Amino acid sequence: MPIASREIKVSAEVRIGGRAPLFVIAGPCVIESRDNVMRLAAAIKKICAGLNLPLIFKASFDKANRLSLESYRGPGLEGGLEILAAVKKELGVPVVSDVHETVQVDKAAEVLDMIQIPAFLCRQTDLLLAAAGTGKPVNLKKGQFLSPYDMEKAVEKIVSRGNEKIILTERGTFFGYNNLVFDVRSIPIMKAWGYPVAVDASHLVQRPGGRGASSGGEAEFIPVMAKAGVSVGADGLFLEVHDDPARALSDKHNSLNIKDLKGLLAAALRIKKAAAED
Repeated sequence: MPIASREIKVSAEVRIGGRAPLFVIAGPCVIESRDNVMRLAAAIKKICAGLNLPLIFKASFDKANRLSLESYRGPGLEGGLEILAAVKKELGVPVVSDVHETVQVDKAAEVLDMIQIPAFLCRQTDLLLAAAGTGKPVNLKKGQFLSPYDMEKAVEKIVSRGNEKIILTERGTFFGYNNLVFDVRSIPIMKAWGYPVAVDASHLVQRPGGRGASSGGEAEFIPVMAKAGVSVGADGLFLEVHDDPARALSDKHNSLNIKDLKGLLAAALRIKKAAAED
């Protein structure tokens, strides 16, 4: 039987982990506009509701780790949070975004239902402590440069502030230059600590810096990574979703086209059910 994880309350309506269904963290990589975000959030909500899957909508207000100075970063903290607050109010969907500096945390916590720590910052002690101190669930993404075992120390930093509402997200491991690999052992290794674990199927197929001034990717393999993660016990899926990936302002090469979302989630549900019966 798969390893059980604790249940975490994200909002009044959404609980993840434990006996809850497969949860979904999904949305565009970066906030491009209010209209784009509202359109995508509504469409993703409809798909997840039809499959009875809990959804946390994700979009970054600032992509502070873009490779090139010229790359689009997003509307920033104030403008981005205003748009995410509208998603919560108008669509009734909990929201998550990533923080990059401690000074962003308190302001972000006023709007976000979950705070995300980017993979590159998963060892930044002050950032982890600040996020933990909000009392919000923290989605802690595993650094590409760390083994899954190393993430236990990052977990301990959050727990030290009395916050055990932790989600761990696998997003691949560096394999030479411009490539990532997915070691499926990381899912049960991290689940052994009792927290829900998600698989970031979008970033697993990313090619960091693979296009010179930006990252590349192989979006056609997103379903493969998602299904593999669920088959070994992942509680949830993290997916970057766009209605026109070719025109996405960030991570266009590793974003799932929204037309493929329903089929992927339905397949993942079947795999999760089969794994639970094993």
